[in-house]
Order: sequence, then structure tokens, then C-alpha cells
Amino acid sequence: MSSEPWQMGEIAGPKKALIITKPAAIVGMLKKAKRALMVVGHEISNYDFEEDSAVDYMIRIAETFKIPILATAHTVSEFVNRSCYPVWWMSALDIANRLQDREWEGLDGKGQYDLALFIGIPYYMEWTILSGLKHSAPNLKTISLDRYYQPHATWSFPNIKIDEWLTHMKEILGQIEAK
Repeated sequence: MSSEPWQMGEIAGPKKALIITKPAAIVGMLKKAKRALMVVGHEISNYDFEEDSAVDYMIRIAETFKIPILATAHTVSEFVNRSCYPVWWMSALDIANRLQDREWEGLDGKGQYDLALFIGIPYYMEWTILSGLKHSAPNLKTISLDRYYQPHATWSFPNIKIDEWLTHMKEILGQIEAK
């Protein structure tokens, strides 16, 4: 398992993401969160999980923990087509700006988020967003669910192969369904 950035030219600084070694820990973090948000980018459509799509996995996680989904680009239609509500659309850069804004009361107007999960955003863009959040939103914890190490997240998977990543995602769902 590697804890180095997937794109080697990136230098994270002294504070780096904790590596997720036990996917069940994500379920624990979701249980502890008071207000979580799931940010889903267009690259989620690149992931297929045998019997279900990655979108279906994210819907199951969001519904179990009552997490709103904030989709970028055309991804919102993937959720709407599956009758997943609530789901919102916003550009990735606007999401980054809003999560850093201490005055923003969230999508529902009920307050700031304390945990944000990210998946499917292009690596270089997620890197930049998470870097900004690490420095400008100190009360927000972030989890990168992608299969490449994101050193600016609070927690991230290491660089892993697709089959190992799929196994981890299934383990997360197994923990959720056992809940």
C-alpha cells in the first residue's frame, strides 16, 4: 500500500491524509458525523461494481445515513434517473468555495457540514479542492473514496488496484447492511 500521491509531482506538506486500512472505519465515521455531505463527480461512471454501478453503491450509502448527494456535471442525471432524492447539482469549484464559506448554511439551510465524502472527481481537481478545504475549513473532515491516495483529505484509501478497491467498497456496504 502506498501513501504517496498518485501524481508524483504533487507535494502535500507535513500534514497528510490518514490511510484507510479498514473500510469499516468509514462506517464508524459516518455514524459519528452530525452533518455529512457526499460529493460525486462525473468519473463515478467509470466504475462498475459487477452487479451494481458505483452510483447505486453511493445511493445505498447516502440513503442509509441520510446524507445529501451533491453531484457535479451531468452526474446528477444518474441519481435522478434512479429516483434518488435529495440530490443537488453544483460545479466542483463552487462546492469547494461553499464548503470553505463559514456563512454557508448547507444545501438545506440547517448549518455547516462536519464531514464530506468525495468520489469520482478528477484526481487533480479533487487534490486542489481538498487542499483548499484542509487549509480553509478546519472543522470539516474529508474522506476520499477514490482508489488513489489523496494526501489533502483527512482520510483516504492508499493507491490500490481496482479489484482491491471494489472489495473495500463491498465491505463498506456489508457493514452498512449489517447496521
